[in-house]
Amino acid sequence: MKNRLSLLLAMLLAMTACNSESTPQETAQPAIEPHVQAVDPNARGSDRTAELPTLKVRTLEGADYDLAAHRGKWVVVNFWATWCAPCLKEMPDLSELDRANDHIEVIGLAYEEIEPDELKAFLAERPVVYPIAILDVYDPPADFATPRGLPLTYLIGPDGRVAKQFLGPVTGKEIQAAVEAAGGPKAEA
Repeated sequence: MKNRLSLLLAMLLAMTACNSESTPQETAQPAIEPHVQAVDPNARGSDRTAELPTLKVRTLEGADYDLAAHRGKWVVVNFWATWCAPCLKEMPDLSELDRANDHIEVIGLAYEEIEPDELKAFLAERPVVYPIAILDVYDPPADFATPRGLPLTYLIGPDGRVAKQFLGPVTGKEIQAAVEAAGGPKAEA
């Protein structure tokens, strides 16, 4: 009896599989560089980054940082973590970008659970010239999409709008090229 029931079930499954019409669906994807994501201002929820984002954080040095106060400059907002190897690799380049260009500023947002003293010790061995703030991973800035990977970098234009978003490591040259492509000045260094 068990054998007949098993055989009947197997035949039923085989018939269902043969009769199902499954055609692969092709979806056109926009041509995007592998590590760059397009910004969709019409997206909803935590996957959405505001077209004109706000950001108010306290830096490790205790200073208040308000993105709106930096209008008129290009601002690189870099989400990173101490455990992220690509993040660590891009830090010296981002620091040099900030140092060498009067029209570009960088803010580093440590997206991890870490104590300020621990991060300060980390940065003592890997110094950067730009300010760093620790974010609450359970309450990230509302105007930026929750990072799905690190590093995640936003280029904010002088008007305060998101000009470009980079998912994955980015170089100073790539950021400068994005600035120039958006009508900004050429690199100073």
